[in-house]
Amino acid sequence: MAIINPYLNFPGTAEEAFNFYKSIFGGEFSVIQRFKDTMEPGKLSAEDGEKLMHISLPMGNGNVLMATDALEATGHKFIPGNNFDLSLAANSEAEAEKLFYGLSEGGKVTQPLAKMFWGAYFGMWTDKFGVRWMVNYDYNEQ
Repeated sequence: MAIINPYLNFPGTAEEAFNFYKSIFGGEFSVIQRFKDTMEPGKLSAEDGEKLMHISLPMGNGNVLMATDALEATGHKFIPGNNFDLSLAANSEAEAEKLFYGLSEGGKVTQPLAKMFWGAYFGMWTDKFGVRWMVNYDYNEQ
């Protein structure tokens, strides 16, 4: 069965927020990835390039708190209330497909399920009840 973790969106303050969370929960970041390291040069301002595309803070028992800076320059619009998703960590491609196609039925797909540059099978959607989801099957964990 998939693991479910919260995925938070911030208006450019993800790093500050996660340093705060780390000071409370302890542990070490398992991933820190900046936009400048994932996008073509010149697509973002130098300031936006330093913002976080992804950060992960393991919190024991398989739980991971994750986040991104939801930058308008990358097509996102931060609005309080849309600042989180439920992230499913699938155990196989087949499970990722079952979750993606089942939960997105009647909803709106925002990122079709596909192999991604970070080594995962990933998709995003909003279900028919307005809940935002993402699924990730990490090939590197096999």
